[in-house]
Amino acid sequence: VQLQASGGGLVQAGGSLRLSCAASGLTFINYGMGWFRQAPGKEREFVAGINWNGGSTRYVDSVKGRFTVSRDNLKNTVYLQMSTLEPEDTAVYYCAADYLGPSLLYTESVDYWGKGTQVTVSS
Repeated sequence: VQLQASGGGLVQAGGSLRLSCAASGLTFINYGMGWFRQAPGKEREFVAGINWNGGSTRYVDSVKGRFTVSRDNLKNTVYLQMSTLEPEDTAVYYCAADYLGPSLLYTESVDYWGKGTQVTVSS
């Protein structure tokens, strides 16, 4: 199983980025998918999640209204559209897959992790 995340980079505060995570080696529709992030010196935290058919999404309070998670089951890809980025969003972002999982993912329930992509927001 591989989860290949891409789309990170350096952006100014107020800007936007779209992360993508292409999954292979698994039956994509069987997995709840999500994004976590980890800033230096902090624990990894849940950011956004989506259930198998996209009918349910969840977000951490700090990104509600700014981030949107979506998935394309034909392309085996999950996305995270990030807008109005803030310096506090700076972190390594990880894609995650939870077998038969809901839209709210927990670190302990994740079956597969991607390698992470760096997002840096400058003030």
